[in-house]
Amino acid sequence: MKIKFSRDKVLLFCIAFLIVAIDQVVKFVIQHFFEVFDTVPVIQDFFYLTYTQNTGAAYSILEGNQMFLILMGLFFSIFFVYFIFSREERLSKLSLISYSFLMGGVIGNLIDRIVHHYVIDFLSFHFFSYYFPIFNIADIFIVIGFLLIVLEEVLGKYDENSCRRRRFRKNR
Repeated sequence: MKIKFSRDKVLLFCIAFLIVAIDQVVKFVIQHFFEVFDTVPVIQDFFYLTYTQNTGAAYSILEGNQMFLILMGLFFSIFFVYFIFSREERLSKLSLISYSFLMGGVIGNLIDRIVHHYVIDFLSFHFFSYYFPIFNIADIFIVIGFLLIVLEEVLGKYDENSCRRRRFRKNR
């Protein structure tokens, strides 16, 4: 595989790096100004900053399986880089943003797992009696990146179908 750098690919990595930097700076601040399980209300009865150390993945699944989670983070990071550089065609703007968000989020949490052996989570939302699992900035970007990829797939299929319909009508 010949590696070709394009402006889009460089921009993708710059966005991912910016996400990692913001994520790590905020986690550093949280870790140094909070004790574990300290909670500060930002919006009473709705949004809190609560410092936790998550040794699992989302919803604390796979708790305590750090080596597996590190290997998965490394696998997805390498997969994203390979996928991006193996593409001949230009990335759409939506793809560029989605993969930037995914890479930045995965690498942000991967750094935590390697350095601390846990992920620093701190964003806590309460909806009436429901306490949403505590998460971090990297998690936000992972979820948004994934949703954007799904959206692009749905829109891409929609565009393909609408183009087919138009061509079909013209041929009639």
